[in-house]
Amino acid sequence: MAQYTPPLRDMQFVMHEVLNVVDELKQLPKHADIDADTINAVLEEGGKFAAEVVFPLNQVGDQEGCTLDRQTHEVKAPTGFKEAYKQYVEGGWPALSCDPEYGGQGLPVTVNQCFYEMLNSASQAWTMYPGLSHGAYEALHAHGTPEQKRLYLPKLTSGEWTGTMCLTEPHCGTDLGLLRTKAEPLPDGTYRITGQKIFISAGEHDLAENIVHLVLARLPDAPAGSKGISLFVVPKYLVNADGSLGERNKIYCAGLEHKMGIHGNATAQMVLDGAIGTLVGEPNRGLQAMFVMMNAARLGVGVQSLGLTEVAYQNAVAYAKDRLQMRALSGPKAPDKPADPIIVHPDVRKMLLTARAYAEGGRALTIWTALQIDKELSSDDEQVRKDCADLVALVTPIVKAFLTDNGWIATSHCLQVFGGHGYIREWGMEQFVRDARINMIYEGTNTVQSLDLLGRKVLADNGAKLKKFGKLVQEFVEEEGVNEAMQEFVNPLADLGEKVTKLTMEIGMKAMGNPDEVGAAAVDYLRVCGHLVFAYFWARMAKVALAKADSGDPFYKAKLATARFYFAKLLPETAALIRSARAGLKPLMEMDEALF
Repeated sequence: MAQYTPPLRDMQFVMHEVLNVVDELKQLPKHADIDADTINAVLEEGGKFAAEVVFPLNQVGDQEGCTLDRQTHEVKAPTGFKEAYKQYVEGGWPALSCDPEYGGQGLPVTVNQCFYEMLNSASQAWTMYPGLSHGAYEALHAHGTPEQKRLYLPKLTSGEWTGTMCLTEPHCGTDLGLLRTKAEPLPDGTYRITGQKIFISAGEHDLAENIVHLVLARLPDAPAGSKGISLFVVPKYLVNADGSLGERNKIYCAGLEHKMGIHGNATAQMVLDGAIGTLVGEPNRGLQAMFVMMNAARLGVGVQSLGLTEVAYQNAVAYAKDRLQMRALSGPKAPDKPADPIIVHPDVRKMLLTARAYAEGGRALTIWTALQIDKELSSDDEQVRKDCADLVALVTPIVKAFLTDNGWIATSHCLQVFGGHGYIREWGMEQFVRDARINMIYEGTNTVQSLDLLGRKVLADNGAKLKKFGKLVQEFVEEEGVNEAMQEFVNPLADLGEKVTKLTMEIGMKAMGNPDEVGAAAVDYLRVCGHLVFAYFWARMAKVALAKADSGDPFYKAKLATARFYFAKLLPETAALIRSARAGLKPLMEMDEALF
């Protein structure tokens, strides 16, 4: 009973009216010929694929799940998944933003990101099969040997093969320094890899003829901890020198996790029983190479929750307009009906607007982030590349954690709009909630993202990266500070910017005395920074909407109303968060462990 319409109009607004992506991209030699019509046409077709081919599979995948044949170790994806993937490959969608040298179309990452938002709204579980392949492609593109690139990148680009990231082991989650998987050098330059991995998304399936696993393991003489980890490419089927498939490699699925959500994706327990692999990058520096894939995955998880926020919002709005329940407190709004539609009730509107504000703010942030990645990858100006890389590094934990936190809030609100029907499977809402809750955990829990932001991205360089984003905020505030119509947006943005600066200095000083102060404040701090970023983009969107408010297009009227809601009802959360962050370590640590 669920429905989905690709938000093409809002994507076009962000790209062409707020961020002017075409002008930005045309400055990059690689994208000098790009134009808005091309971008719009690609995304229109991508939206059709997402809504018409993938979306109908979402509830099917949730209800059926994946099936493991324990005799052959083969996994069958839910009904329709394989056929949809075949259409995806035949349509050339895997190659959208890949390097033309390996068969890619060379379109901007910005376009691919918008496409993936729509795919995640359609079915997060299905989208994870091709989505992880992009991370494997990027890691090999950045760190693979010429031979690895020749053998693997064309097939990953075409989608004929898919990719995974094999990191986690039963005894270690985020702490990869504890991993035990071993890699033994062989005379021919390959390695025999033995160990066990768990929670491997899309680790085994029947969608593609080969699966390219990127596996973290230790060499015999490796130092202890994270400094002794190497990265290996371990294909399901060995690849011959001419690119054809050879014999079955000794990596197989021993079990599937029974999860609360994303049932349509095979979360596999993988056993490596002397599997053959080749080294990616330098020995004992595997994390450096794997972080290319991990960071891509973290951005991807943020986009997963953005997609869920959008589709949940759409369905909740449709229900709220149709469902009759009670009368408005101020008197009947639909006197010709036995009750008013629930959208007249203030708290229902608050829940809907929360989801809408988080979806549209998240969309602006993720498109902007993708644009920075395009500039980082393709600018011929070294300083531009450096600045964009710093900005992407800064916002990556925010995209992952803030958007997934918001996705959990939004999908929960949208389920609440449905009342009792919300937890009934047929409506589809409870699936969005279950899927969204997972996103806050995997690819590094949101606490880990918060520690990464505050510890590594802000305090470690004395706020240099944060200052680069702060400069964007300051320039906008100075530019619009004299515009009376913008004061309702500019003033709270400027105020929060100053508070973030003060809070950062305060936590930094405390951390010099006790590093645990970072852990005490990090989660609150990330959410405050998330709101700073959202406030910046909502102010920019409000500026455009104000300028076009008299155009007669209701889109701008709605955008302004949503912006005002965000600043009035959501941004004030930062006051409590700042107070909590300043409370510091003592309230968390003064209770003796024995009393818990």
